[in-house]
Amino acid sequence: MGDGYETVDSRLVHENHIMSIRVEQVRMPGGQIAERDVIDRMGAVVIVALDGDGRVFLLSQYRHPVGGFVVELPAGLLDKPDETPFEAARRELYEEAGLRASTWHTLLDLRLTPAAMNHRVRVYLARDLTVVPDDERYELGQGGEFEEADFRSEWVDLGEAVGRALAGELQNDAAVAGLLATAAAAAQTDDWHSLRPADLPWPPRLVTGQAPRVPSAGSAEVGPPA
Repeated sequence: MGDGYETVDSRLVHENHIMSIRVEQVRMPGGQIAERDVIDRMGAVVIVALDGDGRVFLLSQYRHPVGGFVVELPAGLLDKPDETPFEAARRELYEEAGLRASTWHTLLDLRLTPAAMNHRVRVYLARDLTVVPDDERYELGQGGEFEEADFRSEWVDLGEAVGRALAGELQNDAAVAGLLATAAAAAQTDDWHSLRPADLPWPPRLVTGQAPRVPSAGSAEVGPPA
């Protein structure tokens, strides 16, 4: 593990198709042994879709752990074995927003709740958007994500969305980070050139242990968006 920390024991206590929970014994630099619970979750992608009028696409989705709807950006897990993060982002924008984008950048790389969870999220900026024709749209909820069938979406001016975040009305972590980063990048004078390319490789894992298994079958596949 490095830096004087060593995992001396790791016990799997729960596992499903998207996450696992392990109890680990860690030797500290001073020699003490400490017990740590680790939630090991597959990565995810989030997309800030910014149109030519400076508006962003927001959606609200029911999230059972918080008992209500949460305002978010289009997003999804990296749960398809042969799909790169960039391909996953394009697919999620197509499925959840009914949009395609011809200009993409990597906006942020995030670690969510790193004190307990090994969950990495990449946030993309998608621009030069086109609307998917009705006869090519993805039917939300068909893959078993029943909450998706009840999506509520809206286009909001970027400044207004940032204002909602600062007012505490928008609380999803990746959405807040993505919107603030987009506003900061838009304020630069380099026409987005300071942003990283969209096809960067996924960063290496920094912890030991098994990643959650990716299901080999189940949800319906759709063709990759153009």
